[in-house]
Amino acid sequence: MATVTQPKGDDAGLVSSWRGWLIGALLVGGLVVAVLHWGEVKNFAKLISTAKPMWLAIAAALQIATYFGLSAQWWLALHRARTPRPHAALFRLTFAKHFADQVVPTGGVSGNVLVVDNLVKNDVPRGNAVAALLLQIIAYYLSYSLGALWVLVDLWWKDRMSWLLAGAVLAFLVVATAIPALILWLHKRGQGKLPKLVRRWSKARDFFELVGEAPAKLIRDPQLIGMLTVLNLAVFIADAATMQACIKALGVEAPLSAGYVAFMMASIAVILGPVPMGLGSFEAVSVAMLRLFGVPFEAAVSATLLFRGFTLWLPLIPGGLLLRSEMKSDDD
Repeated sequence: MATVTQPKGDDAGLVSSWRGWLIGALLVGGLVVAVLHWGEVKNFAKLISTAKPMWLAIAAALQIATYFGLSAQWWLALHRARTPRPHAALFRLTFAKHFADQVVPTGGVSGNVLVVDNLVKNDVPRGNAVAALLLQIIAYYLSYSLGALWVLVDLWWKDRMSWLLAGAVLAFLVVATAIPALILWLHKRGQGKLPKLVRRWSKARDFFELVGEAPAKLIRDPQLIGMLTVLNLAVFIADAATMQACIKALGVEAPLSAGYVAFMMASIAVILGPVPMGLGSFEAVSVAMLRLFGVPFEAAVSATLLFRGFTLWLPLIPGGLLLRSEMKSDDD
């Protein structure tokens, strides 16, 4: 197993201080988010009190399964790199990542920084930690592309296709294809000679070098990428099934693909749109898609709010608690 050179002396104190400030800022940000969106949290609580308990339990179980799926991807990548971490630790880390991603909405950057930092702190070589991160991003967009293609098939098969929907999916497919290609290109450039312009810019140079530290054999392993893509596709299916369970919890019947299409199209709107956390855009697109499948307007709104509660608000609680525990461990 490879070893990591740990910072010593003043450097160790600086790293510990940086970690403490980061986690503290995330916890304060979580409080701000909760205050700003308290009305949505109260609506979620009200819906839970009137919905069918069995379907609420199913929705909760499906969401827990998504975190198992995400942590399994990290575990598999690190296991292949021969620097494994306990699956239970990675499972807890996914909740902390969710908290960081939502509190500081930077396209997942804040959560990714938190995960890599945690792995390095726990003796995973930085190159392997970065490789696991890049592999997860590649698998995320590849699986999203497959899911989006199935949306097109489903809409066309059920005669619900429109030029607007087709255009949105195709635009997303361009983005979802470009990002994995860009990551692999950055990795190649990070390992080779950098352009003069990049070498002059210290932050860009450090980023290229960091990406280049990921072992080429690991990050370009097609079998590993394939397995991670399947795992991430299973996460999307569990999310879509959560939406369907939220519809059923309200006592409303809807086609089996209604929840899937609503979730995928709303998620695509979040990725393509500029709104932090997708607040507003996700809800609008989700309601529109559910209406397209015949779900009554009030039920579509309620199901979407329930879904957002399970996928966005509830996981913030364990995520915040885990970050607080992380901060205490740093103080010790």
